[in-house]
Amino acid sequence: MGTNVELYHQDFHAWINSQIDLLRQGRVQELDRELLIEELEDVVNSHRDELISRLIVLIAHLLKWQFQPEHRSSSWRGSIIEQRIQIERNIDLNPSLKPFLNDAITDAYPTALRIVYKETKLNKSIFPNECPYLEQELLDEDYWPN
Repeated sequence: MGTNVELYHQDFHAWINSQIDLLRQGRVQELDRELLIEELEDVVNSHRDELISRLIVLIAHLLKWQFQPEHRSSSWRGSIIEQRIQIERNIDLNPSLKPFLNDAITDAYPTALRIVYKETKLNKSIFPNECPYLEQELLDEDYWPN
C-alpha cells in the first residue's frame, strides 16, 4: 500500500489506473481506500462547483440584461444561452444535482452581484438582496427579464 501512496503523489494518472486494475481484479483489500474516497468526494464537489460557477455567470448576465437594457448585446445573449445549455447538460448527466439547484442559486447570487457591481458601476441598492429569478426562469431558454 505504501508504494501506491507514493505513486499517488508522483503520478496521479498511473495511480488511478492502478486503482482501476485492483478493482477489476477484485483485490479491494489493496485499494488506497482513504485516497480513493477523497478523490471521489472531489469529483462530486467538482460537479457542484461547476453548477455554481455556471449559475454565477448566468445570473450576472441576466441581471445586466435586466438592469442595463441599453447595453444588451449578442455577447450577453450568447453567454446566457451557453450557461443554460451547460447547466442543463450538467444536471442531465448528474440528476442528483437537481435537488441541490436552489441551494446552488443561493450560493451563486452574491458572487454574481459582485461581478455586476464591478462591471456596471450601478448603484447596489437597485438590485434585490436575493436572486430575483426562479429556478424555472433561470433554466427556461425563452425567459429574458425586462
